[in-house]
Amino acid sequence: MSTQLPPIDNSMLPADVRAGTKADQQRYKTALSFESEFVQQLTQQLADTTKASDTSGGDDDSDSTGDGSSAATDSYQQMLPGVLADSVMSAGGLGLARTIAQSMKDSGQ
Repeated sequence: MSTQLPPIDNSMLPADVRAGTKADQQRYKTALSFESEFVQQLTQQLADTTKASDTSGGDDDSDSTGDGSSAATDSYQQMLPGVLADSVMSAGGLGLARTIAQSMKDSGQ
C-alpha cells in the first residue's frame, strides 16, 4: 500500500479548481490525498474479508501445507488492495475530494 499520493497533474484537476486560487488547489489536493487513503483502507478491508473466506479446506490447487494458498497467491492478495485503490483513484475516485475540499474552504482552512 502506497503511503503518498503521486504528484497530481494540474491539468487533471476539475476546471473550477484549476481556475481557483493556489489555496483552493492545495485544499483539493489535500482532499484527494485523504480520499486516496480512504479508498486504500476500504480495499484493504475488502481484501481482508476474502482471506477469511479462503480457508475452505478444499483440495483444489492446495500447496504442500494443505491450507490452499501458495506464495504466488499470497503475493497477489497482498497487492490487490493497492492496485484496486490506484485503479479507483485513476478513474476519478469516489468523488469525495470535491466535497471535502469545499468543507475545508467553508470552515476556513
